[in-house]
Amino acid sequence: MPEQFYGTGKRKNAIARVWITPGSGQFTVNGLPLEQYFGRVTHQQAARESLSIGAVTGTYDVKATAKGGGITGQAEALRHGIAKALVLENEEMRIPMREIGALTRDPRVKERKKYGRKRARRGFQFSKR
Repeated sequence: MPEQFYGTGKRKNAIARVWITPGSGQFTVNGLPLEQYFGRVTHQQAARESLSIGAVTGTYDVKATAKGGGITGQAEALRHGIAKALVLENEEMRIPMREIGALTRDPRVKERKKYGRKRARRGFQFSKR
C-alpha cells in the first residue's frame, strides 16, 4: 500500500481531516467528489489551491472529512489540511505554502454576544425621551 500523509486543517468552526496518497488525482470529501460536495467553483478552487501551488494537482489522491462551520470555512480548512499534509510529505513545499498563507491557521472567528447588547458590540438604541 502506498504511503499516506495526514493533515488537520481548521478555519472558523470547521475542521477538515485530510489524507493524501500518491495516485491519479481523485478528490473526495465526506465520500462525495469535490465538485458534488462544493457546488461553487470558488470553494472548489480554495480547496485545490494548495495542490496547484505545489504543482502536484494530478499526482495525489485526496480523501477528506469536513465537519462544523459553513461551506466556506470547510473549503478553507481543506486548503489548510492539504498544505500541512504536503509539507509532511515534502519539506521543500513549506516555502511556497507559507507564501500563499496556507500553513497559517486563520484566527478570525465570530465574536461572542455580550449581555446587555443586541449583538457582540451593537447596543440598544438610546432614547432621551
